[in-house]
Amino acid sequence: MVLASAYAERLEGGAWIARRQEPSDYWIGVHSGLIKLAIYNASGRSCTLSGVPPGGWFGEGSVIKRELRKYDVAAIQPSLVMFVPSETFHALLESSLPFTGFVIRQLNNRMGEFIASIQNSRLLDVDARVAQSLAQLFNPDLYPDTGRTLAISQEEVGLLAGVSRQRINQALQNLERLQILRLSYNQIDVLDLERLCAFGQEQI
Repeated sequence: MVLASAYAERLEGGAWIARRQEPSDYWIGVHSGLIKLAIYNASGRSCTLSGVPPGGWFGEGSVIKRELRKYDVAAIQPSLVMFVPSETFHALLESSLPFTGFVIRQLNNRMGEFIASIQNSRLLDVDARVAQSLAQLFNPDLYPDTGRTLAISQEEVGLLAGVSRQRINQALQNLERLQILRLSYNQIDVLDLERLCAFGQEQI
């Protein structure tokens, strides 16, 4: 049923995947690349809610409630994105206990991620916000396929953290000096994931 109804689409960086206030017709997953969930106002200002690396799925809450999507979804990098129709998602939810358990865990972890994002944006300094934005991409429950090497540019990190490119560079260099990560062209190697996840938490 899933193979017959779902499809995948290759999208370039900057492409829209789904728009706010449109019907939530699909449960969406990321096979490769990187996307972000964000809200934009009329003047073009944005608030990034989350980044989704390969292996991540999102949008189950809106699909379950059959409501209009509450955020925009855009590709940060060229991405291969998977779309499972709402009807298929509901059929799985009604017939498969393992799938239902997965969705419940997904919702719980996503709620925790959003609460942490609000907390971090209000209470942490810039270096810590950058560290936590990267650390969120390593949540093993939401993003099980994330390795210790992220194919991501400093500009893309800035889009996730809501920080200017110049300030992102400074924050990442500070983290590199602490030997938490190593920087190379369009790539970040995480050397100490435990320290990255804990960075700045003493501010809370």
